[in-house]
Amino acid sequence: MLRNITLYAEADYTAMSVRAAAIFAEAVKEKPTAVYGFATGSTPEGMYRELAKLRENGADFSDITTFNLDEYHPIKPSDPQSYAYYMKERVFGPLGITKTNLPDGTAADPAAECVAYERKLASAGEVAMQILGIGNNGHIGFNEPSDTFACQASHVPLAQATIEANARFFEDASQVPRHALTMGLHAIMMAKRILLLASGEGKAQILAQALTGPITPRVPASILQLHPCVTVVADKTAFSAAAFGAMAFGAMAFSATAFNAAGAPL
Repeated sequence: MLRNITLYAEADYTAMSVRAAAIFAEAVKEKPTAVYGFATGSTPEGMYRELAKLRENGADFSDITTFNLDEYHPIKPSDPQSYAYYMKERVFGPLGITKTNLPDGTAADPAAECVAYERKLASAGEVAMQILGIGNNGHIGFNEPSDTFACQASHVPLAQATIEANARFFEDASQVPRHALTMGLHAIMMAKRILLLASGEGKAQILAQALTGPITPRVPASILQLHPCVTVVADKTAFSAAAFGAMAFGAMAFSATAFNAAGAPL
């Protein structure tokens, strides 16, 4: 059993977002000047909205330093579909965060940008918590399924499944960039804590594979089984796959209580 993973199964997306925001806010309260890793996409949006509400009620995120997982390439930060734009409008502005770092989607030499970004992250110090989503194919960041784990930051071609999944954010699939700059798995795994978010029945099977299946680069998120401190916050439909039903925690996981992967209440 995976005793390094804590599971929160919430009733719905809103409850999941509230829970994730509370976990992140508590981490920042404990370490208000630390480095934190941020993710984009639709799954963490609710958490970011809840964090903005917490800020309105006194929570302070202004002293943290952030590093984002990834960015499309090539894309200008002024493009509404860029992750730089997403973060500015939906996260950094509402949360009052100014010490921010993202890969440069306009980099003329993307390989050199990846090296520079990784060095900058390493020099910033330990990442206290890394926020992650999980792709339909098991990617974290833009580390796509492959024959080997992508340890270093890299300029990567996007898998067709990822292009199709992200097409909903563009006018059509032809406008989705075909490449991205992504933090490597080594940097992700070096974070002190991982906060993994998942929502919806469409993520259930891949989440089960990532957490309970073999550790394989064909499911990049499966490497999280080797991390010493992972918290998974999901709505109950994301825990609905048959693989989860067979686990020892069974129906207990579907309460709003934390359980470790062996089914023991925390």
